[in-house]
Amino acid sequence: MFEIKNIYSSLFDLNMTEIEHQNKVVRKIIKIDEDLCTGCGNCIVDCAEAALEIIEGKAKVVNDLFCDGLGACIQGCPTGALEIIEREAAEFNEEAVEKRLESLKSKEELELKQVKQIVAEHSHQCGCQSSQTMVFDEPTVQKELKPDLSTQCGCPSSQTMVFDKPEVKNETTGKISSTLRQWPVQMHLINPNAPYYQGADVLISADCVAYSYGDFHRDFLSSKSIAIACPKLDQGSEVYIEKIKTLIDGAKVNTLTVAIMEVPCCSGLLGLVQEGAKRANRKVPIKYFVIGTRGDVLKEEWL
Repeated sequence: MFEIKNIYSSLFDLNMTEIEHQNKVVRKIIKIDEDLCTGCGNCIVDCAEAALEIIEGKAKVVNDLFCDGLGACIQGCPTGALEIIEREAAEFNEEAVEKRLESLKSKEELELKQVKQIVAEHSHQCGCQSSQTMVFDEPTVQKELKPDLSTQCGCPSSQTMVFDKPEVKNETTGKISSTLRQWPVQMHLINPNAPYYQGADVLISADCVAYSYGDFHRDFLSSKSIAIACPKLDQGSEVYIEKIKTLIDGAKVNTLTVAIMEVPCCSGLLGLVQEGAKRANRKVPIKYFVIGTRGDVLKEEWL
Protein backbone atom coordinates (compact mmCIF):
# COMPACT_ATOMS: atom_id res chain seq x y z
CA MET A 1 0.00 0.00 0.00
CA PHE A 2 3.07 2.30 0.09
CA GLU A 3 2.59 3.53 -3.47
CA ILE A 4 -1.05 4.38 -2.84
CA LYS A 5 -0.14 6.43 0.23
CA ASN A 6 2.29 8.49 -1.86
CA ILE A 7 -0.48 9.28 -4.34
CA TYR A 8 -2.61 10.63 -1.48
CA SER A 9 0.01 13.15 -0.41
CA SER A 10 -0.70 15.35 -3.43
CA LEU A 11 -4.49 15.14 -3.29
CA PHE A 12 -5.06 17.88 -0.72
CA ASP A 13 -2.96 21.05 -0.95
CA LEU A 14 -4.63 23.87 0.94
CA ASN A 15 -3.08 27.26 0.24
CA MET A 16 -0.36 27.56 2.93
CA THR A 17 -0.21 31.34 2.58
CA GLU A 18 -3.87 31.48 3.49
CA ILE A 19 -3.18 29.34 6.58
CA GLU A 20 -0.20 31.43 7.71
CA HIS A 21 -2.15 34.70 7.45
CA GLN A 22 -5.38 33.36 8.94
CA ASN A 23 -6.64 35.58 11.76
CA LYS A 24 -5.85 34.09 15.16
CA VAL A 25 -8.24 34.46 18.07
CA VAL A 26 -8.58 32.98 21.54
CA ARG A 27 -11.21 30.29 21.15
CA LYS A 28 -12.19 26.77 22.14
CA ILE A 29 -10.25 23.97 20.46
CA ILE A 30 -9.40 20.32 21.03
CA LYS A 31 -6.32 19.31 22.98
CA ILE A 32 -5.03 15.71 22.86
CA ASP A 33 -2.97 14.11 25.61
CA GLU A 34 -0.61 11.87 23.66
CA ASP A 35 0.29 9.89 26.79
CA LEU A 36 -3.34 8.79 27.10
CA CYS A 37 -4.09 8.43 23.37
CA THR A 38 -4.03 4.83 22.11
CA GLY A 39 -4.64 5.65 18.45
CA CYS A 40 -8.00 3.84 18.46
CA GLY A 41 -9.49 6.21 15.86
CA ASN A 42 -12.87 6.71 17.55
CA CYS A 43 -12.39 10.48 17.55
CA ILE A 44 -11.81 10.47 13.79
CA VAL A 45 -15.14 8.75 13.19
CA ASP A 46 -16.93 11.27 15.45
CA CYS A 47 -15.34 14.38 13.89
CA ALA A 48 -17.57 15.56 11.04
CA GLU A 49 -14.98 18.13 9.94
CA ALA A 50 -12.17 15.56 9.51
CA ALA A 51 -9.93 17.72 11.68
CA LEU A 52 -8.15 14.71 13.18
CA GLU A 53 -5.82 12.05 11.84
CA ILE A 54 -3.81 9.20 13.33
CA ILE A 55 -0.16 10.15 12.88
CA GLU A 56 2.55 7.82 14.18
CA GLY A 57 -0.03 5.99 16.28
CA LYS A 58 -1.52 9.09 17.95
CA ALA A 59 -4.54 11.28 17.17
CA LYS A 60 -3.57 14.79 16.15
CA VAL A 61 -5.39 17.94 15.00
CA VAL A 62 -4.35 18.27 11.36
CA ASN A 63 -4.80 22.05 11.38
CA ASP A 64 -6.61 24.47 13.69
CA LEU A 65 -8.63 25.72 10.70
CA PHE A 66 -10.58 22.44 10.61
CA CYS A 67 -11.46 22.17 14.32
CA ASP A 68 -14.73 23.84 15.35
CA GLY A 69 -14.00 23.28 19.06
CA LEU A 70 -17.44 21.79 19.78
CA GLY A 71 -16.00 18.52 21.06
CA ALA A 72 -18.03 15.89 19.21
CA CYS A 73 -14.84 13.83 19.06
CA ILE A 74 -14.59 13.56 22.86
CA GLN A 75 -17.53 11.24 23.49
CA GLY A 76 -16.03 8.12 21.91
CA CYS A 77 -12.54 8.37 23.44
CA PRO A 78 -12.09 5.36 25.77
CA THR A 79 -9.15 6.86 27.69
CA GLY A 80 -10.17 10.50 28.18
CA ALA A 81 -7.30 11.75 26.05
CA LEU A 82 -9.30 14.61 24.49
CA GLU A 83 -10.50 17.82 26.12
CA ILE A 84 -11.67 21.26 25.09
CA ILE A 85 -9.39 24.13 26.02
CA GLU A 86 -9.17 27.81 25.15
CA ARG A 87 -6.06 29.08 23.41
CA GLU A 88 -4.97 31.28 20.53
CA ALA A 89 -5.74 29.52 17.26
CA ALA A 90 -6.69 30.23 13.68
CA GLU A 91 -10.42 30.82 13.25
CA PHE A 92 -12.52 27.85 12.19
CA ASN A 93 -12.79 27.92 8.37
CA GLU A 94 -15.83 26.17 6.88
CA GLU A 95 -14.57 26.64 3.32
CA ALA A 96 -11.29 24.93 4.18
CA VAL A 97 -13.22 22.07 5.81
CA GLU A 98 -15.34 21.61 2.67
CA LYS A 99 -12.21 21.43 0.52
CA ARG A 100 -10.68 18.90 2.87
CA LEU A 101 -13.79 16.72 2.92
CA GLU A 102 -13.98 16.77 -0.88
CA SER A 103 -10.32 15.79 -1.05
CA LEU A 104 -10.76 12.97 1.47
CA LYS A 105 -13.71 11.65 -0.51
CA SER A 106 -11.53 11.60 -3.63
CA LYS A 107 -8.84 9.89 -1.60
CA GLU A 108 -11.21 7.12 -0.50
CA GLU A 109 -12.47 6.62 -4.05
CA LEU A 110 -8.91 6.49 -5.36
CA GLU A 111 -7.92 4.02 -2.66
CA LEU A 112 -10.75 1.67 -3.54
CA LYS A 113 -9.91 1.97 -7.24
CA GLN A 114 -6.23 1.28 -6.59
CA VAL A 115 -6.98 -1.70 -4.35
CA LYS A 116 -9.27 -3.19 -7.00
CA GLN A 117 -6.62 -2.59 -9.67
CA ILE A 118 -3.88 -4.24 -7.61
CA VAL A 119 -6.07 -7.24 -6.85
CA ALA A 120 -7.14 -7.54 -10.49
CA GLU A 121 -3.55 -7.36 -11.74
CA HIS A 122 -2.39 -9.88 -9.17
CA SER A 123 -5.23 -12.24 -10.04
CA HIS A 124 -4.36 -11.97 -13.74
CA GLN A 125 -0.70 -12.66 -13.16
CA CYS A 126 -0.87 -15.56 -10.70
CA GLY A 127 -4.44 -16.81 -10.75
CA CYS A 128 -5.24 -15.38 -7.32
CA GLN A 129 -8.89 -15.74 -6.35
CA SER A 130 -8.87 -13.42 -3.34
CA SER A 131 -11.55 -11.12 -4.74
CA GLN A 132 -13.64 -13.65 -6.67
CA THR A 133 -17.17 -13.89 -5.31
CA MET A 134 -17.95 -17.39 -4.11
CA VAL A 135 -20.73 -18.97 -2.10
CA PHE A 136 -19.96 -22.16 -0.18
CA ASP A 137 -22.29 -25.01 0.66
CA GLU A 138 -23.22 -25.26 4.32
CA PRO A 139 -20.68 -27.64 5.95
CA THR A 140 -21.56 -30.43 8.33
CA VAL A 141 -20.06 -29.36 11.65
CA GLN A 142 -18.59 -32.15 13.74
CA LYS A 143 -18.18 -32.28 17.49
CA GLU A 144 -17.41 -28.88 18.99
CA LEU A 145 -14.26 -27.71 20.75
CA LYS A 146 -14.55 -25.19 23.58
CA PRO A 147 -11.40 -24.00 25.34
CA ASP A 148 -11.43 -22.98 28.98
CA LEU A 149 -9.86 -19.51 28.93
CA SER A 150 -9.47 -16.95 31.70
CA THR A 151 -10.12 -13.20 31.67
CA GLN A 152 -7.60 -10.42 31.17
CA CYS A 153 -8.82 -6.89 30.49
CA GLY A 154 -7.57 -3.46 29.49
CA CYS A 155 -4.66 -4.46 27.30
CA PRO A 156 -3.51 -2.04 24.58
CA SER A 157 -3.35 -3.53 21.09
CA SER A 158 0.42 -3.48 20.74
CA GLN A 159 1.46 -4.64 24.23
CA THR A 160 3.48 -7.84 24.11
CA MET A 161 1.95 -10.69 26.13
CA VAL A 162 2.63 -14.40 26.53
CA PHE A 163 -0.26 -16.60 27.64
CA ASP A 164 -0.04 -19.88 29.49
CA LYS A 165 -1.27 -22.74 27.36
CA PRO A 166 -4.95 -23.17 28.29
CA GLU A 167 -6.32 -26.45 29.51
CA VAL A 168 -8.56 -27.68 26.69
CA LYS A 169 -11.69 -29.56 27.72
CA ASN A 170 -14.05 -31.54 25.50
CA GLU A 171 -11.39 -32.93 23.18
CA THR A 172 -12.57 -33.52 19.64
CA THR A 173 -12.34 -36.85 17.89
CA GLY A 174 -12.51 -35.49 14.34
CA LYS A 175 -11.83 -32.52 12.12
CA ILE A 176 -13.78 -29.32 12.84
CA SER A 177 -15.32 -28.05 9.60
CA SER A 178 -15.42 -24.42 8.56
CA THR A 179 -18.82 -22.70 8.54
CA LEU A 180 -17.67 -20.01 6.10
CA ARG A 181 -20.34 -19.45 3.43
CA GLN A 182 -18.62 -17.03 1.05
CA TRP A 183 -15.52 -15.44 -0.45
CA PRO A 184 -14.08 -12.77 -0.24
CA VAL A 185 -14.33 -11.70 3.40
CA GLN A 186 -12.08 -8.61 3.74
CA MET A 187 -14.12 -5.40 3.85
CA HIS A 188 -12.21 -3.72 1.02
CA LEU A 189 -12.77 -6.72 -1.25
CA ILE A 190 -16.40 -7.56 -0.56
CA ASN A 191 -19.26 -6.52 -2.79
CA PRO A 192 -22.06 -5.45 -0.42
CA ASN A 193 -24.60 -6.32 -3.12
CA ALA A 194 -23.33 -9.91 -3.47
CA PRO A 195 -26.10 -12.55 -3.29
CA TYR A 196 -24.94 -13.99 0.03
CA TYR A 197 -25.60 -10.63 1.76
CA GLN A 198 -29.17 -10.29 0.49
CA GLY A 199 -31.50 -10.41 3.49
CA ALA A 200 -28.79 -12.16 5.50
CA ASP A 201 -27.64 -11.99 9.08
CA VAL A 202 -24.21 -10.40 8.71
CA LEU A 203 -21.19 -10.58 11.00
CA ILE A 204 -18.73 -7.68 10.88
CA SER A 205 -15.67 -8.85 12.75
CA ALA A 206 -12.33 -7.38 13.72
CA ASP A 207 -9.50 -9.44 12.24
CA CYS A 208 -8.14 -10.64 15.58
CA VAL A 209 -11.42 -12.01 16.95
CA ALA A 210 -11.22 -15.30 15.04
CA TYR A 211 -7.73 -15.93 16.43
CA SER A 212 -8.71 -15.13 20.01
CA TYR A 213 -12.13 -16.76 20.33
CA GLY A 214 -11.90 -20.55 20.07
CA ASP A 215 -15.53 -21.15 19.11
CA PHE A 216 -15.63 -18.39 16.49
CA HIS A 217 -17.15 -20.53 13.74
CA ARG A 218 -19.79 -22.12 15.94
CA ASP A 219 -20.82 -19.09 18.01
CA PHE A 220 -20.37 -16.21 15.55
CA LEU A 221 -19.96 -17.29 11.94
CA SER A 222 -22.45 -20.15 11.61
CA SER A 223 -25.42 -19.13 9.40
CA LYS A 224 -24.01 -15.64 8.84
CA SER A 225 -22.29 -13.84 6.00
CA ILE A 226 -19.16 -11.99 7.07
CA ALA A 227 -16.92 -8.98 6.48
CA ILE A 228 -13.66 -8.50 8.39
CA ALA A 229 -11.64 -5.33 9.01
CA CYS A 230 -9.02 -3.76 11.26
CA PRO A 231 -9.97 -0.22 12.34
CA LYS A 232 -6.40 0.58 13.38
CA LEU A 233 -4.42 -0.60 10.36
CA ASP A 234 -6.86 -0.50 7.44
CA GLN A 235 -7.12 2.62 5.33
CA GLY A 236 -10.38 3.82 3.84
CA SER A 237 -12.81 4.23 6.73
CA GLU A 238 -15.20 6.18 4.51
CA VAL A 239 -15.29 3.25 2.07
CA TYR A 240 -16.19 0.95 4.97
CA ILE A 241 -18.97 3.27 6.15
CA GLU A 242 -20.49 3.40 2.65
CA LYS A 243 -20.32 -0.40 2.32
CA ILE A 244 -22.10 -0.84 5.65
CA LYS A 245 -24.76 1.64 4.50
CA THR A 246 -25.15 -0.35 1.26
CA LEU A 247 -25.47 -3.60 3.20
CA ILE A 248 -28.38 -2.07 5.10
CA ASP A 249 -30.14 -0.21 2.28
CA GLY A 250 -29.07 -2.20 -0.78
CA ALA A 251 -28.71 -5.78 0.43
CA LYS A 252 -31.41 -5.24 3.06
CA VAL A 253 -29.57 -7.33 5.62
CA ASN A 254 -31.63 -8.77 8.44
CA THR A 255 -29.27 -8.12 11.37
CA LEU A 256 -25.72 -6.92 11.98
CA THR A 257 -23.47 -8.52 14.56
CA VAL A 258 -20.23 -6.73 15.40
CA ALA A 259 -17.39 -8.62 17.08
CA ILE A 260 -14.44 -6.59 18.36
CA MET A 261 -11.50 -7.10 20.69
CA GLU A 262 -11.19 -5.43 24.10
CA VAL A 263 -8.19 -3.31 23.03
CA PRO A 264 -9.15 0.39 22.65
CA CYS A 265 -8.34 0.72 18.95
CA CYS A 266 -10.78 -2.06 18.07
CA SER A 267 -13.80 -0.05 19.22
CA GLY A 268 -13.31 2.05 16.08
CA LEU A 269 -14.94 -0.75 14.07
CA LEU A 270 -18.11 -0.44 16.13
CA GLY A 271 -18.01 3.30 15.47
CA LEU A 272 -17.80 2.71 11.71
CA VAL A 273 -20.81 0.36 11.82
CA GLN A 274 -22.80 2.88 13.85
CA GLU A 275 -21.94 5.66 11.40
CA GLY A 276 -22.95 3.50 8.42
CA ALA A 277 -26.22 2.61 10.16
CA LYS A 278 -26.87 6.27 10.93
CA ARG A 279 -26.51 7.20 7.25
CA ALA A 280 -28.75 4.35 6.08
CA ASN A 281 -32.46 4.83 5.45
CA ARG A 282 -33.40 1.42 6.87
CA LYS A 283 -33.01 0.44 10.49
CA VAL A 284 -31.64 -2.96 11.43
CA PRO A 285 -30.94 -4.58 14.80
CA ILE A 286 -27.25 -4.32 15.76
CA LYS A 287 -25.63 -6.48 18.43
CA TYR A 288 -22.02 -6.24 19.46
CA PHE A 289 -19.62 -8.46 21.37
CA VAL A 290 -16.35 -7.51 23.03
CA ILE A 291 -13.83 -10.35 23.17
CA GLY A 292 -10.97 -10.44 25.67
CA THR A 293 -7.41 -11.09 24.62
CA ARG A 294 -7.67 -14.49 26.32
CA GLY A 295 -10.71 -15.40 24.25
CA ASP A 296 -13.62 -14.82 26.63
CA VAL A 297 -16.73 -12.71 25.95
CA LEU A 298 -16.43 -9.57 28.07
CA LYS A 299 -19.56 -7.82 26.83
CA GLU A 300 -22.66 -8.61 24.79
CA GLU A 301 -25.16 -5.84 24.07
CA TRP A 302 -27.84 -4.71 21.59
CA LEU A 303 -27.53 -1.14 20.38
